[in-house]
Amino acid sequence: MAAGKENDCVVGEANDVLKENRPKWDNKFQYVLSCVGLAVGLGNVWRFPKLCQTYGGGAFLIPYIIALIFEGIPILHIELAIGQRLRKGSFGVWNSISPYLGGVGIASLLISFLLCMYYNTILAWILWYLFHSVEEPLPWKNCPLNNNGTGFVEECEQSTPVDYFWYRNTLNISPEITTKGEGQLWWLVICLITAWLIVYACVIRGIETMGKAIYFIATFPYLVLVILLVQGLTLPGAIHGLTYLITPDLKVLTQPRVWLDAATQIFFSMSLGFGGLIAFSSYNSPKNDCEVDAVTVAVINSITSIFASVPIFCILGFRATTAYWDCLDSNILLISNEFEIQDGNVTRDNYFSWMNGLNVTHHDRILALTLKSCVLKDFLDQSTSGTGLAFIVFTEAIVRMPVPQVWAVLFFVMLFNLGLSSMLGNILGILTPLLDLKVFPKCVPKEIISAIICLICFSVALTFTTASGSYWLTIFDNYGSGLPLLIVAFFELIGVIYVYGFRKFCDDLEFMTGRRPNFYWQVTWRFISPLLLLSVFVAFVAIEVQSHLSYEAWDPNYVEFPKKEEKEYTGWVEFICAFLVILSSIFIPLTALYHLIRFKLRRHKQRTQNPFDNLAFQL
Repeated sequence: MAAGKENDCVVGEANDVLKENRPKWDNKFQYVLSCVGLAVGLGNVWRFPKLCQTYGGGAFLIPYIIALIFEGIPILHIELAIGQRLRKGSFGVWNSISPYLGGVGIASLLISFLLCMYYNTILAWILWYLFHSVEEPLPWKNCPLNNNGTGFVEECEQSTPVDYFWYRNTLNISPEITTKGEGQLWWLVICLITAWLIVYACVIRGIETMGKAIYFIATFPYLVLVILLVQGLTLPGAIHGLTYLITPDLKVLTQPRVWLDAATQIFFSMSLGFGGLIAFSSYNSPKNDCEVDAVTVAVINSITSIFASVPIFCILGFRATTAYWDCLDSNILLISNEFEIQDGNVTRDNYFSWMNGLNVTHHDRILALTLKSCVLKDFLDQSTSGTGLAFIVFTEAIVRMPVPQVWAVLFFVMLFNLGLSSMLGNILGILTPLLDLKVFPKCVPKEIISAIICLICFSVALTFTTASGSYWLTIFDNYGSGLPLLIVAFFELIGVIYVYGFRKFCDDLEFMTGRRPNFYWQVTWRFISPLLLLSVFVAFVAIEVQSHLSYEAWDPNYVEFPKKEEKEYTGWVEFICAFLVILSSIFIPLTALYHLIRFKLRRHKQRTQNPFDNLAFQL
């Protein structure tokens, strides 16, 4: 009888949901494209290639694919399915399943909020480079003259033009995180305002405006990647970069860190736990094959990461090769002048033959020349990830290309679109729960709510436009979303499979897709994915506890400059790091505790009012 009533309630709730006047995607393609745009972001271009390069090239694909199959796809399917069935944002979904899980929705909301506060600053940096990409020559090609005009700026001479343009012209970076500097950098503030205006224009009315913009935003990066691939394959040294990328080193698979990084890369690159995917799917029709959607988005995301690595490493191979040639040419010039060898006799091809001969006959004179060590692999090892890849390594390679302005514009427009598509999804991950919760009166239009969200995020983001802003952005990136996302995803799995109910969830999937989950879904959801997430969480915590809280500072007065100086965080900065880690995830136990205390108090009040309301009296 109770079961019958429960089913009636479920059907009644479903009917209420169907009657709800909720916006919908114009078509299936628009929805899938939006999910792909949210999942495929900057990390696919500047973090995945670095992981492949670090962990044995093709060998890294083994743990990556395993993590994709047993962690990424199952969690993605759950998020798309539960959002589509309940047709609510992240908070509404988990609060509907159980009030005790309401903290999961609050955590997702706060994580998206923290991400939006700093992520658009990266887009501001990209815009700054994009505005300068049309100059001739590119401003990061040569060092600027000093104030007297008698030479180049010393900081630039000691480092490189690309380093100087990034650290001094763009960031005007301070030597340490606690340095206040001279307030906001006006050029970054202008770029930040521009970035937020673009975001606001795309999300001004939620999916109604975002759905129209996503056709260009999500597809243009693929066009640029194809163009960069064609250009990259024609560059000298491209084969060295590709060989370096795909050459497998199976020995690295014995390192636990490889498996941890593969699992976290899958997790973060697919934007799991942010609430954006749940928000997207909540605007779907209840009768939609979310299983196919989940597999499609996951496969496209992973293929994009692999595909993007090819042109990236073609260009990095070109950069390493030209740097290697410059090294040889510099040594050849020194040798020719020292031993009065006619120009053209010592070439790049016979350089090492000459060196072997001269080392035998004039060993002391060769040592006195202090020649550079020219090894191609050393230059290939210098590839990096994140902002270092985009704003230093890649810009240096672009300078060496024919018509560099064209490639600079294409590259930074691609990066901007990749970041913008992720930003739109995370803004919607904030907007949808606020609309569902009716935080604002109905008389307040979406345009105003979107503007308030963007304005709050912009106000906080001004912190990142100071001289020490890039240090703070790194802190937000490292501690604001890493560990909390793992916790959120774990409770998402537990909430759907063990609280909402596995059988009930299977019934919902049958209603939405016309078929029940197969053996793969059942095993991963109930056993493999939770255990894998728990293992990743424990390993992540163990590594973070053992690691030292420090940062790398750009300080021209450092004795080993241009090498970065490693500095320790002060006590109050460490407190902020810890605060960012617990800020969002702490709401999961606090919300559950709140509802438990509330239930106990209500129960106690009922018993006080009716002393005969107890089990013994009923018997």
